[in-house]
Amino acid sequence: MQRLRKNRDFQKVYKSGRSAADKLLVSYCMDNGSEENRVGVSVSKKVGNSVVRHRMKRLVKEAFRSREEDFGRGRDIIFIVRKSAAEADFEAVSHSVSRLMKKMERAAKKE
Repeated sequence: MQRLRKNRDFQKVYKSGRSAADKLLVSYCMDNGSEENRVGVSVSKKVGNSVVRHRMKRLVKEAFRSREEDFGRGRDIIFIVRKSAAEADFEAVSHSVSRLMKKMERAAKKE
């Protein structure tokens, strides 16, 4: 798993990607034409202080990494953490990531 880091990459996914949301996360996904998935995580200051924001980034990245084999390859994926996720544990975040990725898979098959 590689990471999305540049603002232009984030903007490209926001504009051209598909989105899905639930109570904890919002995700955007778009094909990138390579063999690797690239993942970016965005956490607003509204979610909490820097300790909370960094914890949420780690939880989301680990939740995706642990289930990455279940999903397709060659995508740019952005997860936006909602304020309600600040108190969530790893299990809840992992379930949310899995649910959103399954929604994305179904949407990709319909197209």
